[in-house]
Amino acid sequence: MEKIPQQEPFKLVKIVLFGPESTGKTTLSELLARHYNTVWVKEFARNYLQEKWNNERKTCEHHDLIPIAIGQMQLENKLAKKADKVLICDTDLLETKVYSEEYYGGFVDPELDKAALENQYDLYLLTYIDTPWEADDLRDRPEQRQEMFDAFEKALKKYDRNYITLKGDVKNRMDNAVKAIDKILENKKGLYSFSNKLN
Repeated sequence: MEKIPQQEPFKLVKIVLFGPESTGKTTLSELLARHYNTVWVKEFARNYLQEKWNNERKTCEHHDLIPIAIGQMQLENKLAKKADKVLICDTDLLETKVYSEEYYGGFVDPELDKAALENQYDLYLLTYIDTPWEADDLRDRPEQRQEMFDAFEKALKKYDRNYITLKGDVKNRMDNAVKAIDKILENKKGLYSFSNKLN
């Protein structure tokens, strides 16, 4: 069976949009990538699960999570080569791990668990639930948004991840995200040449 690829050690500031469904992660990913003139890593699970729904009328099952994790890391590693200073990730494997815990009675495949905890990012942007719920074929649990948000924040605290919470309208979220990312860029300035891969 194919294994989850390791996160390649590019010298980039890596940012993750993190949080429940329908909280504006994709919108912010696109805007931030445009702001920093870089690329963003889409959520691999969206296309994977949409195709599954279209073909089988089935939503995510536990055995889908490893293929999703593999696809996500292949995409992240591929796009990291094209990024300029900053890589914006619409999700990461810690998010997949949280979903596994919440949807499958606390169970997480050991390989997913290991990869989720080994991967490193400079900042998580935790998106709050003060955005309208937008239904689609894949989203569910609109009545459990607070519960899901709490699960995501709990994971960030448990694993000591650097994060800020984004609330309010898109402009307010963007302003706060840019301020936090700029601070990281300033702190890392001169430490290394951003676009070169580590040896």
